[in-house]
Amino acid sequence: MTANELRKKYIEFFKSKGHVEISGKSLIPENDPTVLFTTAGMHPLVPYLMGEPHPAGTRLTDYQKCIRTGDIDSVGDTSHLTFFEMLGNWSLGDYFKKESIEFSYEFLTGAEYLNIPPEKLSVTVFAGDEDVPRDEESAQIWKDQGIPEDRIHFLPRSDNWWGPAGETGPCGPDTEIFIDIGKPSCGDSCCPGCNCGKYLEIWNNVFMQYKKMQDGTYEKLARKCVDTGMGIERTITILQGRQSVYDTELFRPLIACVENLSGKKYGAQEADDISIRIVCDHVRASTFILGDPKCVAPSNVGAGYVLRRLIRRAVRHGKKLGIDGNFLSGIAQAVIDMFREPYPEVAGSSDFICSELKKEEDRFLQTLQKGEAEFGKMLPNLLRNPQKTIPGRLAFKLYDTYGYPIELTEELAAENGLRVNREEFDEAFKKHQDLSRAGSEQIFKGGLADNSEQTTAYHTATHLLQQALQEVLGDHVNQKGSNITAERMRFDFTHPQPMTQEEIARVEQIVNDQIAADLPVKMEILPLEEAKKMGAKALFGEKYEDIVKVYCIGEFSKEVCGGPHVGRTGNMGVFKIVKEQSSSAGVRRIRAVLEKNNRN
Repeated sequence: MTANELRKKYIEFFKSKGHVEISGKSLIPENDPTVLFTTAGMHPLVPYLMGEPHPAGTRLTDYQKCIRTGDIDSVGDTSHLTFFEMLGNWSLGDYFKKESIEFSYEFLTGAEYLNIPPEKLSVTVFAGDEDVPRDEESAQIWKDQGIPEDRIHFLPRSDNWWGPAGETGPCGPDTEIFIDIGKPSCGDSCCPGCNCGKYLEIWNNVFMQYKKMQDGTYEKLARKCVDTGMGIERTITILQGRQSVYDTELFRPLIACVENLSGKKYGAQEADDISIRIVCDHVRASTFILGDPKCVAPSNVGAGYVLRRLIRRAVRHGKKLGIDGNFLSGIAQAVIDMFREPYPEVAGSSDFICSELKKEEDRFLQTLQKGEAEFGKMLPNLLRNPQKTIPGRLAFKLYDTYGYPIELTEELAAENGLRVNREEFDEAFKKHQDLSRAGSEQIFKGGLADNSEQTTAYHTATHLLQQALQEVLGDHVNQKGSNITAERMRFDFTHPQPMTQEEIARVEQIVNDQIAADLPVKMEILPLEEAKKMGAKALFGEKYEDIVKVYCIGEFSKEVCGGPHVGRTGNMGVFKIVKEQSSSAGVRRIRAVLEKNNRN
């Protein structure tokens, strides 16, 4: 079964069970400062898992593009990926454990679906602890499906519990479904969850039935939800009997591109295979980031920094394979062609994707030249060192200051009869890596975005700001994304040049006038076409369901949005723009705050 076939079968199966297909969302999360990218299929559904009504109803299904960057340095092996797709289905206060497990079992084993032999399946359920009882209910439902007791494993919280993002919030046990791929057992204790590779997880069903309270206790939720996830890449690898996703149709065309460019054959040398996998994965991820409706350009901060790192790592490994000059856009085109049907927004951005990749390749090649020049300045002193060793701190300086890869430093060193103190470099690099990982991204796990009063006020302010910008600058203004915390808001929008001080002052005044007017904020659920006819704005390039939520702020603003919003504008505070600057070509960025109103 191919990835395209799996995607279609999954969606059609859940539609036959009363689920509504919804559109997957952007890779760039909207109004969620906790992550740089959408890291899980459930991420865009967070407000609805928390209680917001979804305009499409209580049974939903979709496929969602995701990026995880915490393990970039592990990409190159046969399993890690930066970009991946998740299939998901949700119950928002509708069915619960029984139906969820029955649906999963039917789809996995049904002859017209995945047709996996039932005897290959094992499951894990929550073992319980002093806070929450053992999940006997899920275990019994699995027995009812025909899974014998010896293939139902009770595992602790670290394996089978989905917790809230913060200290409090919805959470609950999960049941994970594994397939035995036939490898020998690693010992008597071997079971699903073991790292030996005998069992591979294929599906995860999360049962949000508790709320963690401030005092650390757990209360049962009146409105229980189900959130499930199945990874497309891993599932087709299993279904096709492959050892790695790189052996499937999702990567073989990309590998062929690299083979043609480099003259290297995949499978001949492990060192070359690692570089080929890195090039394919990183170009694939970069293509989707650049092809996203809310794409970011390569930069030195946030998501743009991750994108730059992916592109430059791909170039470096292309260079290791003997590829000279610009080569990324040819591989990117193969990615675009492969995903033209499920993700048409990527195909629609092909010119932009290829242009940005070439520009970043050119910048990096200049970086390499600067690094080589700096190495040349260091060389006379290095050659006088009787130990013929380049200190790791100098090698790390070339990497950290000039972006010069350690492998190339080692090559230059060898050409001059020197060696690099790699242990010292690795120590410095690990410190750098730990700091970068801690600062650049928190992996989203069962997380629920901040819905505090102040964050909600800032979210509402983005609607007022966009309307004010259009009134002052023109109808060409479209939102390109936002990032909100409880302390400030950031808003990106299309505009070709810097705003003048007069324009900034006018925008501030318009927003503050709407806040002072204490306008009511009302929500309607409407068909998308009807929402457009009434003049409701929608995020530029975003995909929406056929039925949407429209928030009206008095008569001033009408916008398609998922929420949350304040009930009235009067207590939001005083809106102040603290900075207006360039974000990328043709895109400006406003940073603003809501200051406490001291008039009373």
